[in-house]
Amino acid sequence: MRALLAGARRNQPSLIGLTRTLVQAESPSDNKAAVDACVAIAAAHARNLGGRVRIHRQRALANILEARFGPRSDNSRSRVKPLLLLGHLDTVWPIGTLRTMPCRLSGGRLWGPGTLDMKAGVAVAFTAIQLLTEAGRMQREIVLLLNGDEEIGSAASRPITEELAKTCSAVYVLEPAQGLAYKTARKGIGNWRIEVAGVAAHAGVDFEKGANAIRELGHVIEKVSGWTDLTRGLTVSVDVAGGGTRSNVIPSQAWAEVEARIERRSDGQRIERKLAALKARDPRCTLTVTGGINRPPMVRSHGTARLFLRAQALARELGFKLDEAATGGASDGNFTAALGIPTLDGMGAVGEGAHAQHESVLVEHLAPRTALLAGLLLS
Repeated sequence: MRALLAGARRNQPSLIGLTRTLVQAESPSDNKAAVDACVAIAAAHARNLGGRVRIHRQRALANILEARFGPRSDNSRSRVKPLLLLGHLDTVWPIGTLRTMPCRLSGGRLWGPGTLDMKAGVAVAFTAIQLLTEAGRMQREIVLLLNGDEEIGSAASRPITEELAKTCSAVYVLEPAQGLAYKTARKGIGNWRIEVAGVAAHAGVDFEKGANAIRELGHVIEKVSGWTDLTRGLTVSVDVAGGGTRSNVIPSQAWAEVEARIERRSDGQRIERKLAALKARDPRCTLTVTGGINRPPMVRSHGTARLFLRAQALARELGFKLDEAATGGASDGNFTAALGIPTLDGMGAVGEGAHAQHESVLVEHLAPRTALLAGLLLS
């Protein structure tokens, strides 16, 4: 492990350089051309490391990079299943953000949009693979999958992620750390849109002939918000709403967007049923509910716990303490964990400010995290 750490420190300048290259290739999820360009940069780097590259081309959303390193699992004498490294190259930042948030090194941090979430994590993965390749210690096939639509729900990449994960023995997710900790549990997410149709009328002349869609929506908001149960880790919140046209018109239309976060799959199913059963109080109004669970919860399974204990032991060999954490946020690791595949998350960079103006990576943790990842790929 000490040799891996020494190698990671030697390669830290190139790790930072790759991160900067990826960050400077701005890649907002809704700009296919921009994300595809960033995917192409990562693909070229994978080829330079001897990777067998496949681009999953998408018509509307961004392309997806699959790169394989080491011995082919179908030809391996030991028939050992591959390991899957999972990440994404899209960000929440629009094109032009670099003008006000330049990628720069300052105060022991690498700053810039997408540094923490999660282009430094991608660079950590490439560097860990490089360490093993240069040392001649690539003992099993490693699959690196970098998606381009994670920040907007992974609609295109989810089937590819799940199919690849089924062929692998474990999944390591390169999302940012939770503080200094790896993530062994994540909440699932559901999203719904509630639309209310009422009856428009003149607010002064024909008030009683109107059916106020906004008032009806208010009843609905109170009802669904009451489903929150913090003791179960269940939250249901209405975060965006609108309706009406003018102040003198009884509104005939109103809408709201609802998000639920769940720790238990059964809670997601229950909330789905309750939303589907919603009825309007005013018989002149109608409700339409669309949506559903987007990501199942990532539950701390026995397999994930074993992966973490191994990581914790390797971290001790490297001279630092590694903790585990649960988070309310979700990742593509939710999909793989739900399939029953041991999944360890938060294995990317350490820093703060994901999705915020102060997004940054703490440089001092890059080499130890890279060495730890490389050690896990060996074990």
